[in-house]
Amino acid sequence: MAIPAFDPNAPAFTCTGINLADPRLGAQAVLTSDDFFAPMARMLAPEPAVFIPGKYDDNGKWMDEWESRRKRVTGHDFCIVKLGVAGGLMGVDIDTSHFTGNFPPAASIDACRSDDDIPRFDTQWTEVLPAVALNGNAHHFHAVEAAAGAVYTHIRLNIYPDGGVARLRVFGRPRRELPRNAEIDLASAMNGARIVATNNEHYGLASNLLLPTRAANIGEGWETRRRREPGCDWCIVELAVPGEISRIDVDTAHFKGNFADRCSLQGAFVTAATDESLITQSMFWPVLLGEQTLEMDCLHAFAPERIVTHVRFNILPDGGVSRVRLIGRAAG
Repeated sequence: MAIPAFDPNAPAFTCTGINLADPRLGAQAVLTSDDFFAPMARMLAPEPAVFIPGKYDDNGKWMDEWESRRKRVTGHDFCIVKLGVAGGLMGVDIDTSHFTGNFPPAASIDACRSDDDIPRFDTQWTEVLPAVALNGNAHHFHAVEAAAGAVYTHIRLNIYPDGGVARLRVFGRPRRELPRNAEIDLASAMNGARIVATNNEHYGLASNLLLPTRAANIGEGWETRRRREPGCDWCIVELAVPGEISRIDVDTAHFKGNFADRCSLQGAFVTAATDESLITQSMFWPVLLGEQTLEMDCLHAFAPERIVTHVRFNILPDGGVSRVRLIGRAAG
């Protein structure tokens, strides 16, 4: 759901927001002017785009991307994406990886709010990213110009005049009505939770822990490299809303020879702090869940009770966990 932390070009919004265009949140590419060479759905795939030399299909070179044919008339191509959850927009990454002679020279993005899967013809669109120049085989990070408080359900990527885009990431924060007096997953990305920081995500992103569906394989979990020194690996989660946690689910689905041996959880009610300062503060947060032994490929349930805004999830000494659910009620 986020650009890996080791990407030196990734701006802050890739960490403070989540990818609302992630199909694992329910996002879909619903309409395009043309996807002759490569279908629009591939552009939203959560994995980085790959290039396979020598692989062709009936229409030409097989590409792990969205690609339109060469335009021979006036106009431009576009693709409409229904976001996985309505939200406020922060920024985008238009990724042209592997496109060197067939990338669009420019692109822009519009956004709208619609109750339909495909917005009606008379839907009012708002330009949130004016036309920007694109280069081949590169990430293009841009903050978007969304009005304060604006909530969108769809975006339209316009490419001028044609070509291919490997991946599109749309970073923002969900804006949805959470049920009152009902238990919800306070750590779900669908509800607005996010990863603040992590010390390592060599094999899998920590943001995977917050996905709403059970992992399909270990690639959809958080996995760290093998630790060769004392200590443990950790990540900090900002809850969707301040809440009282009544149950913790830790799922090691698909992790067998590489699951985390133990886990623990710390938490605090934070009223004001920067993401950077939370890293140091979290070391001293009260323990919500003492060290617990984990088993491979198994769903574990624990029962603490504490009102918090942030938690620090520790895995000892290293390894993989696929999901963490923090079930509870929003604090009054």
